[in-house]
Amino acid sequence: MRAPVLLILLLAVLSFLNPYIRRWMSRPAVLFILPGLLTLGFGVLAVAVDAFSITLILLVLGYSYAPAMAALYEGAQAPPGWLDFLIILMLWLPLEFSAGGALVPRPAQGFLHSVAYGVAIILALTIFAGFRGLRGMKFKLPSARDILYGCVAFLVVAPVLMAGGRLLGFIPPWHLPAHAGAGAMARTFGAIFVGTALPEEILFRSLIQNWLMLRFGSTNRMLLAAAFIFGCAHLDNGPQALPNWRYMILATVAGAAYGKAFQKSESVFSSVTCHALVDATKHLFF
Repeated sequence: MRAPVLLILLLAVLSFLNPYIRRWMSRPAVLFILPGLLTLGFGVLAVAVDAFSITLILLVLGYSYAPAMAALYEGAQAPPGWLDFLIILMLWLPLEFSAGGALVPRPAQGFLHSVAYGVAIILALTIFAGFRGLRGMKFKLPSARDILYGCVAFLVVAPVLMAGGRLLGFIPPWHLPAHAGAGAMARTFGAIFVGTALPEEILFRSLIQNWLMLRFGSTNRMLLAAAFIFGCAHLDNGPQALPNWRYMILATVAGAAYGKAFQKSESVFSSVTCHALVDATKHLFF
């Protein structure tokens, strides 16, 4: 049951690559209806994994409606403003700090957290790619050139991250993968691509970096600011003691590479490719 649900969420996210879907989702009525539907779906899944509680569903309902109503208040035609950034924070921070996690039994936490990420990305794309029509998100199918930018960014940043990771004691010595078959490695890359790199790049590049550049100019200073925010988002991640400053430093360096790939390309899938290659290399070889 869990794998089909996550696949449906992924397909819902990818449907926004279709301009017709984005136009259809741009209608104000969608912002009234969609949060309720997403909450209902979350509630059904919570029942299925024995994690249902009224408090949890009310929390999800508030989480879903708050950014949607803020977007309606701002309006579709308003220029990018501080309310947009507040909406981004509404979508990101509750997940970053696992709001409501204590309400979910431990066996269901991983699955429902993944579902919550899917809900967040669908809401973000509905608000910003649909209703707000925020330019510069680059949520479109990549060209070969876009993928090449991502691969080149990886080749540039990977030696820096490997050397820095060893110097900081963040990663162990290099080793061959436990499962070195091409199929196993491809599955690992694919899982990281859709489960980690895609949602994080939509958040940190299509939304945060893009908003900074729309507000303050498409400069390297704004690129580094976005990379620093990305780095700080890893302070509460293990495996080292928290706050994990080692992870923050390396994530900031990686974020700069992802940001440059995003800036130079026409599709967010350029930075997604670089991000997935970095994470897969760490997972497989360190």
